[in-house]
Amino acid sequence: MNEQKRLLLLASGSPRRRELLALLGLPFEVRVSDADESTPEEWTPERIVTELARRKAEAVAAAADASGAVVIGSDTIVVLDGTVLGKPEDGRQAAEMLRSLSGRTHDVYTGVACIGIPDGRIFSDFSRSRVTMREIRETEIEAYIASGEPMDKAGSYAVQGLGAVFIERIEGDYHAIMGLPLNLLHGMLEQFGIRALA
Repeated sequence: MNEQKRLLLLASGSPRRRELLALLGLPFEVRVSDADESTPEEWTPERIVTELARRKAEAVAAAADASGAVVIGSDTIVVLDGTVLGKPEDGRQAAEMLRSLSGRTHDVYTGVACIGIPDGRIFSDFSRSRVTMREIRETEIEAYIASGEPMDKAGSYAVQGLGAVFIERIEGDYHAIMGLPLNLLHGMLEQFGIRALA
């Protein structure tokens, strides 16, 4: 088999991850994962994102009928003072998250896992970035929530969307904050003989 022609299966319904993977110019299909995303409270952020990325990839790999494919799973969390901020359940929770992030620096962890079919080879790792936000006015929080953008985002903001107006500084991988660290992913794909710049 020509390794370079292996199909990629993205185990995510995230439009942002789809856009990012498309940047590599490699053929891929989206297969949404139904993996369990619950984790014990004592797990570290690193373990949470690497384990969830792996679970998502394994769930799609188990159901896939595409021999020769490589499945990509990814998971992103926002961590402030050791507390994981997931996706908000409603506007009130989104507002609380944004108030807590206002004027502060927080960490964004993104895990990636790649599984080969049918060989079962798996690679997983994570990226950690730091994001500093300016002070956010209450009227801005209300308007941002009204835009609808925060509602399906970890930490209640989108770095690549309107939420960018709150961000003063980023240390680390911008694409990882969006949801898919392309540099890390490409290094894994090379282990399967797949290169974006072949």
